[in-house]
Amino acid sequence: MQPRSRRSVLAAVSAGSGLGIAGCIGDDESVSVLAAGSLAVLIDDHLGPRFESETGTACRGEYYGTNAVMRMVEDDRKYPDVVVSADAGLLRDRLYDTHTVWDVSFASNAVGIAYAPNTRFGDRLEAGDPWYEVALNADPGALAISDPDLDPLGYRAIHAFRLAEEQHGLDGFAEAVTDAAYREPEEPQLLAGVETGNRAAAVVYQNMAADHGLPFHSFPEAYNFSNPEYAERYAEVSYTTDEGYTATGAPIVYNATVLESADSPDAGREFVRFLANADETLCENGFETEGFPRTHGDVPVEVNGG
Repeated sequence: MQPRSRRSVLAAVSAGSGLGIAGCIGDDESVSVLAAGSLAVLIDDHLGPRFESETGTACRGEYYGTNAVMRMVEDDRKYPDVVVSADAGLLRDRLYDTHTVWDVSFASNAVGIAYAPNTRFGDRLEAGDPWYEVALNADPGALAISDPDLDPLGYRAIHAFRLAEEQHGLDGFAEAVTDAAYREPEEPQLLAGVETGNRAAAVVYQNMAADHGLPFHSFPEAYNFSNPEYAERYAEVSYTTDEGYTATGAPIVYNATVLESADSPDAGREFVRFLANADETLCENGFETEGFPRTHGDVPVEVNGG
């Protein structure tokens, strides 16, 4: 499906809900959202309260690594109205045909290192030392990554290490840094160790550093997964999770869908429309929205206005 303009996409999704942004949504009093952990602050502190204020519908969010989100839906352990993914391809690979046949992508992001000031790791980064030298010389466990078997942020960290190894001629770098890193199983807790002083730094998305008020050192565009022009380079690396899913490097794209099993489908579609229309708030919170939103898949007539 060809990308459409923001105006046409937003009008279409709005038409699908049958209501403007300030309207009530039938008799629904809440919408349940199962989302990537990197969206927790954005939804709970910013978009969720605004959505309730403007629609009268409460937003109930739960947050995990996106791989874990997909497993919960596939295994019938969670029954959300809306699923929001930090990896558009992962949602389409895992949920299309069985749980949904469409989605709206709404933002991108960049991968880099959030760090604690007044640590040896932070001091060296601020002094201009190459991040890969700092990471390689850090104590075991000083750098945290998200669990790559549960979360795209985790396998993107490993993707970045592998691309950096090739980019900078660092034989054995990716394996050494990956083995030395602490793996955090709960993505929303990834920066807790940095804030408490148990970790010096963590590989995170740009918005997560902003959420926690921590300095952020972005990786170069050649391996921070923010620039579509580097798509072919990103695709040179991959990671296979413990359940056998192979994630190939790609530009970061967040997307959302309403499940066919949703208890509140009207509220779900309205929330997706609201999310797609939140470019100002998304940018203020560290996301990139240029070129978004975009629709994908067999978008229902009531959503695409067809």
